[in-house]
Amino acid sequence: MTELGPDSALSGARVIGSLAGSAISLVYMLPKGRREAAGRFLTGVACGLIFGDPAGLWLARKLDLLTSLAPEDIVLAGATSASLLAWWSLGLLVRLLDRYGARPRG
Repeated sequence: MTELGPDSALSGARVIGSLAGSAISLVYMLPKGRREAAGRFLTGVACGLIFGDPAGLWLARKLDLLTSLAPEDIVLAGATSASLLAWWSLGLLVRLLDRYGARPRG
């Protein structure tokens, strides 16, 4: 598996993984409002679509699963992981900035 080109099965796995990662994240860290939910959801989907292939390959290599998994499975796992990580990272950043961010003095 040296090439992950534009294939309909891989593209479908990438989209499904990105959406799944963002949806799963809703269960674990609820957003405070619609704007935060939309921003984090779109960021998660975009990161899953962009970083799904390299994240999947990295995970498969680290877990020594390259020969055991189909390319679609690797892309699905990578897209879901990248999306989930982006959602959590952005949510954590928002919470930290709310708590420790600079407050206007007036």
